[in-house]
Amino acid sequence: MALYTRALTHGSASADNYERLEFLGDRVLGLLVAEWLYELFPAEKEGQLSRRLNTLVTGPACADIARTIGLPAHITLGKQARDDGALDSDNVLGDVMESVIGALYLDRGMDAVRGLVRRLWGESITGDAAAPKHPKSALQEWAAANRRKSPVYELVSRFGPHHALRFRVSVAINGVGDAEAEGGSKQEAETLAAALLLEKLS
Repeated sequence: MALYTRALTHGSASADNYERLEFLGDRVLGLLVAEWLYELFPAEKEGQLSRRLNTLVTGPACADIARTIGLPAHITLGKQARDDGALDSDNVLGDVMESVIGALYLDRGMDAVRGLVRRLWGESITGDAAAPKHPKSALQEWAAANRRKSPVYELVSRFGPHHALRFRVSVAINGVGDAEAEGGSKQEAETLAAALLLEKLS
């Protein structure tokens, strides 16, 4: 039980926290999703499989799963982190989801984790018939197809407490349009901004 308690304990509450388990769980999750994609889509090339994998194991994707199964109610936080809204942070929830996977792997082995991942990620992994195209790649392709210069990304601001930093990023295609978005990492914000600009252009 101590293993799972640690998996649900944030660094603001104890030095005995989820960080090492999250490191392990991240790798276990990546392997199991990659294995499953390899089975499900035998005709797809490596690039297509990679796009699927990258969509399924992002912090926000893991955070959505954590919310779906009610993990936030079980996370132990320090008062400051709780006041700062860490329970609604994709970074924190995604990390906790991975740490629980790491704990389950140590406690019950790979088969148990495989069963859990296939239950929780089942709808996400089989829902799209085609491999999703990363929004940044899709935007770059749109610009090339329409004889425009490549999209330009800029960091607008970085804010929030250290354990739950937020990034605001803008993307623009000269003479066409721009968009801004926030995310738990610069990469996530760029991806969301690209998706927003694609929506405007479609």
